[in-house]
Amino acid sequence: MTPPQLVVHRDKELMAQAAAARLITRIVDAQAARGHASVVLTGGRNGNGLLAALAAEAARDAVDWARLDLWWGDERFLPEGDPERNITQAREALLDAVPLDPARVHAMPASDGPYGKDVDEAAAAYAAELAAAAGPEDHGGVPAFDVLMLGVGPDTHVASLFPELPAVRETERTVVGVHGAPKPPPVRVSLTLPAIRAAREVWLLAAGEDKAEAAAIALSGAGEIQAPAAGAYGRSRTLWLLDAAAASQLPRALYPPASA
Repeated sequence: MTPPQLVVHRDKELMAQAAAARLITRIVDAQAARGHASVVLTGGRNGNGLLAALAAEAARDAVDWARLDLWWGDERFLPEGDPERNITQAREALLDAVPLDPARVHAMPASDGPYGKDVDEAAAAYAAELAAAAGPEDHGGVPAFDVLMLGVGPDTHVASLFPELPAVRETERTVVGVHGAPKPPPVRVSLTLPAIRAAREVWLLAAGEDKAEAAAIALSGAGEIQAPAAGAYGRSRTLWLLDAAAASQLPRALYPPASA
């Protein structure tokens, strides 16, 4: 387990801009080292805010978009094109504006796709896609993502792993169907904690006063079943990116000595 590093920004706008710049640098470095990069996107207001900031960033042209694989940490199990789906929102925020290779945009299945309403079969299919992309040097049946981003919910959920529900307890599968999520829609597809922890770097995004208690709980030694965000960490780096409001309840011992 890598100990978390914290960066606290003045407000959510600055956090999104700084995170976008940080992501560009990480992708460019990975492509320079290996010829390609792999990133897991997150939805929600902070994930989409980062993508919108990246779309407005002139340095985005430093990325070789055709050599970037995009995956998702979770998805709402709704019909293709539904405005509530994470990929729909990501396309509007960034993806439609950059020259991605469509074959390297790995959307999670929709509820009107080849698996119909069977969310568990859809999850198994995404797990198989991840396994097919994993190399012999990768861990746990998924590619070694360069950056895996997660929004943190007010209840400490990440991806669609909610406190105490079966999905957060999964230790074998890399992707699961989620039934009965406490926020709509109740049916979702999600990476599991083992898949998340195979990433080189995990970035957790939290902005706003409604995330302050969740950040404090997750960073204060809570268990991952009760606080899933506490169980999300990368193999080489775990980075919490917060605004001042989300960091307002952190114990002073955790607060970074310098912030942007």
